Formats: sequence, C-alpha cells, structure tokens
Amino acid sequence: MAIVTLTKANFEAEAVNSDKPVLIDFWASWCGPCRMLSPVVDEIADERTDIKVGKVNVDEEPELASKFGVMSIPTLVVLMNGQVRNQSVGVIPKEKIIDMI
Repeated sequence: MAIVTLTKANFEAEAVNSDKPVLIDFWASWCGPCRMLSPVVDEIADERTDIKVGKVNVDEEPELASKFGVMSIPTLVVLMNGQVRNQSVGVIPKEKIIDMI
C-alpha cells in the first residue's frame, strides 16, 4: 500500500477517520536515525495491506508533532479508531514495529 504524506489538511481524513490501524512515522530529512528507519517503514507499507502507513515531516508539520508530544525523532505512533494505541521513539527492528500494530 502506498505511503500517505500526512499534513494538517488531510490528517483527520487519512489518519483519525481511517478504517484501518495507521502507522505514523514522524521524521525529518536532517535526521540520521530517521533515514535508517524509513526503509523499514516503507517495507512494512509494501507488505501489509491491512494497515495504513503515513509519514509526518516534523519540520513542515510542527503542529502535528506537537499534538502527539513528539520530542525526539524518529517517533512511530499507531492510531486505531483515532486513538493512540502504541508509540515508540528511536530506531527499532521491523519485528518490534509489527508487534506494535
């Protein structure tokens, strides 16, 4: 499934009102650990059709990062029915990300 770039404008429709669990990757282009985690998140998006995967660039969407209390990146958040179900900070293995969902 394609990765959705989440913004203030589409966040409600794409993430909060999604009928599937949503894995959100909060990242920035200058963040080394984010560049390490990104291909893993992309892989999960390609392999799993039962979830939606979205990415939030914290430099472009500081309000969304603030809303979720993102202090360090990369941060992964799993939303289900519009509610935070799980969250992790830093680079974690693919298996742990899948366990979060």
